[in-house]
Amino acid sequence: MASAPTPPGGSAAGPSSAPSLQPSQALALWHTVLVTGLNRALPDLTTRQFALFLQVYLAPQPHTVRGLAKTLNMSKPAVTRAVDRLEKLDFVRRKTDEQDKRSVLVQRSVKGSVFLREFADMACVASRRLGGA
Repeated sequence: MASAPTPPGGSAAGPSSAPSLQPSQALALWHTVLVTGLNRALPDLTTRQFALFLQVYLAPQPHTVRGLAKTLNMSKPAVTRAVDRLEKLDFVRRKTDEQDKRSVLVQRSVKGSVFLREFADMACVASRRLGGA
């Protein structure tokens, strides 16, 4: 099973003591990372798809459609559609829960881990540029 990437600027346990960004800097950072991703022809994900993707990788497992829907305040059909898209990209996979055959688990994949590592690296580079380092 693939491990979750460490969020930029912190550890998996929480944020670092780095100075916080001003709102305009945060928007510039987000813009820079998104444009860089577009320039690299990375897959185009909706906000819901990306939020769900990050939830699967950054929050403790296991993940079910019902649990993701509750945590993200999304309908179960919306979660299913997002998982369908992410599964098509091979960023997540579905697996039947061995303890409850009626339940399906949403799991990480190696390709999804690689994508998020690249995305996090782009954010780190953009952050350093904004900070003048």
